[in-house]
Amino acid sequence: MTAPTTAGTRTQPAESPCLRMRTLPVGDHGLLVELDSGEAVEALHAELLRRAAAGRLPATREIVPAARTVLIDGLAEPERFAAELTGWDIPPAARSGARTLEVPVRYDGPDLADVAELWGVTPEEVVRIHSGTEFRVAFCGFAPGFGYLTGLPERYHVPRRATPRTRLPVGSVALAGPYTGVYPRSSPGGWQLLGTADAVLWDASREPAALFTPGTLVRFVPQPFDPHPEATQ
Repeated sequence: MTAPTTAGTRTQPAESPCLRMRTLPVGDHGLLVELDSGEAVEALHAELLRRAAAGRLPATREIVPAARTVLIDGLAEPERFAAELTGWDIPPAARSGARTLEVPVRYDGPDLADVAELWGVTPEEVVRIHSGTEFRVAFCGFAPGFGYLTGLPERYHVPRRATPRTRLPVGSVALAGPYTGVYPRSSPGGWQLLGTADAVLWDASREPAALFTPGTLVRFVPQPFDPHPEATQ
């Protein structure tokens, strides 16, 4: 996800009791908050939503998390809000009460064996580990409906493929770095493919249009399939 272009050259350092952050103006009514980690983004995003729900946040148009930033748009006085932000006590994001989705997956991806080798386990163990993980939608980008899901421990992070594929099937469930993603439409991609899902990730007639929204918890549910079809031939 590409960070918004900032307007002007003003930079206001800001440190929270819980988070290290830097704030930058974006146009006349936006504020970009830069943070040190995805966990810090998760915490700030959750706190912003909590305060907005309680009526304790100035009016905004959008609150958009990314990998290391949160964009707050539609502020009447962004500089004043930036100053107030420095005094916030921001706890880690709580997962209790979060929206949870179960997504059925056929773990039939062409890179399943390669991921198993990278992890030092069997393909069946990859399925068990991946489906046994509670993921969280950290942010969205790349394509409408594409969510970047976090949750796998660092030892299970994998590199992108050396040569990207020119076309991935709709619903491809894939890994790259610390993220899991599900492709909402056919597109090029260099992530490691574990399987496929039939969930509709983007529907413009639905509210919200994206199935995966930041803060949503996701569990992948394995569907029956034969991981070694050649063994039965």
